[in-house]
Amino acid sequence: MLKYIIKRLLIAVPLIFGVLTLTFFITRLAPGDPAAMYIQPGISPNVAEQIRAQYGLNDPVPVQYVKWLSNVLQGDFGRSFSRAQQPVFEVIASALPITVTIALLTLIANFAFGILIGIISAVRQNTFLDRFLTVSALFFYSMPEFWFALMMIILFALKFPLFPASGLNEIGAEGYTPVSFVLDRLWHLVLPVTVLSINGAAGIARFVRGSMLEVIRQDYIRTARAKGLKESVVIFKHALRNALLPVITLAGSSLPFIFSGALFMEVIFAFPGMGRVTVEAIFARDYPLIIATTFLSGSLIVLGNLLADVLYAVADPRIKL
Repeated sequence: MLKYIIKRLLIAVPLIFGVLTLTFFITRLAPGDPAAMYIQPGISPNVAEQIRAQYGLNDPVPVQYVKWLSNVLQGDFGRSFSRAQQPVFEVIASALPITVTIALLTLIANFAFGILIGIISAVRQNTFLDRFLTVSALFFYSMPEFWFALMMIILFALKFPLFPASGLNEIGAEGYTPVSFVLDRLWHLVLPVTVLSINGAAGIARFVRGSMLEVIRQDYIRTARAKGLKESVVIFKHALRNALLPVITLAGSSLPFIFSGALFMEVIFAFPGMGRVTVEAIFARDYPLIIATTFLSGSLIVLGNLLADVLYAVADPRIKL
């Protein structure tokens, strides 16, 4: 297993490097550059030229690429153009915990609700409850997350003000006790996590339902029932364990999608996480910050797929053979 993981990681290195190289050239092909923000009425045109000269933006693109590659190979992604020369990794380090918190809460809610709904739908196959859950899952699964988020804000933050519509904490929350601060933070995360988890749980529920329907028709399930075991024991101990084997792969592969969804939610709910950092970097043509966020996203995709493969091999010993 260790040899397999090392091999996958070694293959991932040129893959991520290729993504970064492609991002480097695409950002240079886009109109404008970081100095464009200084081309405004009342600001001397010489300022923009000085900025270009300072950051080497006047150099040919191949020369810029060689300089960038030399720095990246030394682990230096540079300094942010739009954040007062703050190191890129410092910008990401301050924003990443917020995004990770949203992503982890969403991942837990996704699988908790998705598995539960899928089991109920499979056990109650062809009943009204099954049809209702199936239609509801398809409805929420096909719903755009950004539109659903706006509807949730209108309904539960404006029309019926039950939850806050933006921000991570109330004003003055720094003076709260640690417990009150955490509870206030969680209260502000209810809407974004709900939006992300409902969409994801709907897809997982459909997956679990199909897997459960296949498993509960197996001979060993009929044997377990014939022994007089309780239905809850048959479903949760015997059927669910095997039905979740293909679902385990979703745990790793869903990480990148949850992370990207969290980025959109941060913009909509005004959270100072990776989403806002990425959007602001794109509008400011902040090349080092754009490439660093791309590196982070690409690494998550690779690690997510690797995690899915490892979890599947751990759950099913036949894979190792």
